[in-house]
Amino acid sequence: MARLLADRPADTLTIGDMARQLGHSHGAVRNAALTLVRRGEADQSGTGQPKFRANAKTAAAAQTAVISPPGTHSPRAQPATARTTPAAATPRQTGPIRRAGGQLYHPRELADLPDVEALNRLRDADVPVLLYGPPGTGKTSLVEAAFPDLLTVAGDGDTTVGDLIGEYTQDDAGGYVFQYGPLVTAMTEGRALLIDDATLISPKVLAALYPAMDGRRQIQVKAHKGETIKAEPGFYVVAGHNPGVHGAVLTEALASRFSVQIQIGTDYDLALALRIDARVVRVARHLSRQVELGELGWAPQLRELLSYQKTEAVLGTKAALANLVGIAPVEDRDAVADAVIKAVGVKEVAPLTLGKQLPASAVRQPPSIGSAHRGRSR
Repeated sequence: MARLLADRPADTLTIGDMARQLGHSHGAVRNAALTLVRRGEADQSGTGQPKFRANAKTAAAAQTAVISPPGTHSPRAQPATARTTPAAATPRQTGPIRRAGGQLYHPRELADLPDVEALNRLRDADVPVLLYGPPGTGKTSLVEAAFPDLLTVAGDGDTTVGDLIGEYTQDDAGGYVFQYGPLVTAMTEGRALLIDDATLISPKVLAALYPAMDGRRQIQVKAHKGETIKAEPGFYVVAGHNPGVHGAVLTEALASRFSVQIQIGTDYDLALALRIDARVVRVARHLSRQVELGELGWAPQLRELLSYQKTEAVLGTKAALANLVGIAPVEDRDAVADAVIKAVGVKEVAPLTLGKQLPASAVRQPPSIGSAHRGRSR
């Protein structure tokens, strides 16, 4: 990357320009370009479609190979048309993957492949994926682990076309400039785009996305001079859907755009491997079976189990169990409390609640600003 920029010091190059010349994916090229910028070894300009140019340090950077530390990214699989190795012989990413925020993701099996590898193969074949399941089961975590170049739109009932495509914003000088949205950025840079909680977004808003996903692979930005945006290779859309969430509607138009739909549930074996209290995991399994039978509307997912583990470490088991009951929907709390009582062996458990006021002598007072100042001055 540095060598390409150094060889063309007078040129400003887009992600697409560099990807075509280097023969690498747009996501990999973008990550490398941003790394050079962060290190001060290249300059970046532009907002909607960033461009990169060599600076005084680029030539020196081109002489040194920089190797990313293990686990910092997940390499893209080769395009499906170029695969010559049988799937069984393909390298499999089974160990934990570090996501952009630093959290570890533990791959699970999908179609006899690690899930991150399966998603990368679907991306290379340009097959859009819809992930569905209860909140907290790891849908977003999976996509973040699979695609280091990911952009995300958090959908809700207030999401507008401008949130996807872009809109005019006021600059420091008082004028107005058009700021491209994540859809345009993903298209022009060949990146993956997650539409999270897609079924909470108005169908009229989602319609702006569809031309980018079909054979046209382009959209028209009517708000910005009718500009036509074409998708660069690597552009890919994946969506998340929480069927049990109020207001979530999977329309036929949306479902038809996603050829592969994958159900995501909580991996309770992983919860045990992460050393979450086995009794609480057993409670979650039991409640999950009741949900499947239609007898209950809620069960703790991996997110709640991880939260339980953290709360227990800070406040103790009694408080963590009370909180687990308290976060359940009101209509399901009695069933959750009964399951906890039977599995853990406590006499009773109720939502975490403030009790009576403690005597002043029992409360540890934090030092006042004045006393702390006096202590430092002596």
